[in-house]
Amino acid sequence: MEDIAMTLAKISDPLFPSLFDNLFARNMMDWSNSNYSNTNTTLPAVNVKETQNEYEIEVAAPGLTKADFNVHLEHNMLTISSEKKDQKVEENGNYTRKEFSYQSFQRSFTIPESQVDGEKIAAKYADGILHVVLPKREEAKPKPPREIKIS
Repeated sequence: MEDIAMTLAKISDPLFPSLFDNLFARNMMDWSNSNYSNTNTTLPAVNVKETQNEYEIEVAAPGLTKADFNVHLEHNMLTISSEKKDQKVEENGNYTRKEFSYQSFQRSFTIPESQVDGEKIAAKYADGILHVVLPKREEAKPKPPREIKIS
């Protein structure tokens, strides 16, 4: 019973809500029509991590290059999109074969402006994973506990 009370106290603590704890309650992830794939492919898998100093979004997208991505922030909406076109031409004797492929997707995330420093968002692509780092504002970082003197 004590564990349940402690869990409820953590969840309902309005003073220090954690973005990660309230990820779905606060609707940080906007899963409406702004998340899609134009082709018959699936959306890439996404991980969202929270540390004391930042949030990190990881997008698994092997086979792409950093030039294939566009990361855009407008107001409090972070959009990650990709578009890759490929054309292969094979000529052999009397015939020519052309193959086209086209892949695209878009993932959008609602970012709490009060917690994230939008000017310092950075992205890098390595080993098939796009890493987007969203640094927390100083006022959003957890403060260490302090002793309050009683007068």
